[in-house]
Amino acid sequence: MERLQKVIADAGITSRRKAEELILAGKVRVNGEVVGELGVKVSGSDIVEVDGVMINRDIVKKYYLLNKPRGVISSVSDDKKRPTVVDYIDTEARIYPVGRLDYDTTGLIILTNDGSLANLLMHPTNKIPKTYIAKIEGLLNKDDIDRLRSGVMVDGKKAYVENFKIRDKNLEKKTSIVELTIVEGRNHIVKKIFEALHHPVIRLSRIKIAFLEIGNLKSGEYRELSIKEVKKLYSLK
Repeated sequence: MERLQKVIADAGITSRRKAEELILAGKVRVNGEVVGELGVKVSGSDIVEVDGVMINRDIVKKYYLLNKPRGVISSVSDDKKRPTVVDYIDTEARIYPVGRLDYDTTGLIILTNDGSLANLLMHPTNKIPKTYIAKIEGLLNKDDIDRLRSGVMVDGKKAYVENFKIRDKNLEKKTSIVELTIVEGRNHIVKKIFEALHHPVIRLSRIKIAFLEIGNLKSGEYRELSIKEVKKLYSLK
């Protein structure tokens, strides 16, 4: 017996968190009966429907790593008809992005139809490290550096940077290139950290998720993850 939201996520419909929202919204049926609460478990013989469509519980799991270009939405679809990360992957699988990058942020994002892995990577207790390169306005002073080391107050709560280094400084243009690693998943957290330091982000790119690095992936390019890499991601729990 498995929890209903896990079964939905594992079928590649959506993430486990979104599956829970679908259940609470009354959009899921088990053996013809609407299930409107969490905690329900189902067996392999139970028929599960989402929005009236019976799910396939024997799907092949797919895992992709994409270097997201600027101006692309981290979603399966967009009502404004803007390009999405899914548009860049040549697959018949019903994949979706794990987490998100802002419209104007570039870099690594994982896409999969494996709800269990997506849940693992997004759950805050697992503290999956992500490394970014930020071009910011201004030059960091000693107070800025001390605050980065001790935590920066963002929306009433401290945001912590695991480690950081100043890659470059342009004294003439008064800009800096900073590499930093965080484990937080709050929306726009990197931008908000630098805004709190009065150094707005000019450009932002994610170059690493856990042990997965951007490598030779050019903007808009992707690759499949190996079985070894997928197992290693699961071991991060």
